[in-house]
Amino acid sequence: MKGTDGEETIKRALELGAKPLSQKKAREALQCLKPFSNWIEIITCEGVMGASEAKAESVTPIIVGPTISKVTTANDTKAAASEMCDLGVDIILFVGGDGTARDIYQVVSTNVPVLGVPSGVKMHSSVFALNPRKAIDLVVKFLRGEIGLTKAEIVDVDEEEYREGRLKTRLYGYVSVPSDRIYVQTVKTPSPTTIDEREDQAAIAKYVIEEMEDDVLYIIGPGTTPKAISEELGLSSSLLGVDLIFNKKLLAKDVNENIILNELKKRVGRIIVTPIGGQGFIFGRGNQQISHEVIKKVGIQNITIISTPGKLSKLEHNHFFVDTGDQILDNEFRRYVRVIIGYRLEAVMKIY
Repeated sequence: MKGTDGEETIKRALELGAKPLSQKKAREALQCLKPFSNWIEIITCEGVMGASEAKAESVTPIIVGPTISKVTTANDTKAAASEMCDLGVDIILFVGGDGTARDIYQVVSTNVPVLGVPSGVKMHSSVFALNPRKAIDLVVKFLRGEIGLTKAEIVDVDEEEYREGRLKTRLYGYVSVPSDRIYVQTVKTPSPTTIDEREDQAAIAKYVIEEMEDDVLYIIGPGTTPKAISEELGLSSSLLGVDLIFNKKLLAKDVNENIILNELKKRVGRIIVTPIGGQGFIFGRGNQQISHEVIKKVGIQNITIISTPGKLSKLEHNHFFVDTGDQILDNEFRRYVRVIIGYRLEAVMKIY
């Protein structure tokens, strides 16, 4: 769905089989926070905005904020953040994506430090920790006075444009986040549109196509570099979605996780992805359709990473990240990998 802004969009996403991840990510963060519960006081909202997850993890919080229905709204988020500011909390830790970050920014600005546990569809902002575990590491370091604060961009995209394959971003403002460039993701940056970049993408596409096997399902992730593969084959693919190619023909365009899993029941699969510009994520940002279930079905040995040299040179960190939502799988990824960077040219990168 390219995002979950608005009640109708959420309803439609659930009908299509979307699985809410915020509760799972919140519980993972709370598990990591429990060892420090003797000196950290947790303030949250009732029900699905925090209290239910705290109860499930045997954490006793202070309950504030509005009365919550089964479906929360942006106004609930803003009301909760406003009350937390009035109470003088040291930091607001939220679970969500760019939309949630934008709602909180509109209330707190830089008055109270914030930090995001990544759980959205869109996470272009630089306010998010790499994953729930790193978020708690940052919170604890900050509360102990071991690290300071820095400004982070709040960026969001126009979802309607996004669904039409056009990426339009807007900078809303800045918030204060714990200062640690290793544990906090950078803002997403667009791919260059230079002639050299296009030539490198075409060279990568030629190499990938030469290596394609018959009767194998190729799961092609979003981005301009993967799209070059389809263009080289003369196929009309999506730019921001996940496409399926079989025997060098387009089998399905802009698919969801369920479609991918159903196709993998019929045939062997391979995954081709490119890192998110600036951030370096190969899974967990912008390609959540390629879920941990899909990756396990395909096997990490059957994943091809492609990137132009220009994109690699502009990564904030000199390595890749994964955030599949499965900690065991994430740990399996932490190794050196080959990256196709041109025609029969490869580089070696580390997944952190």
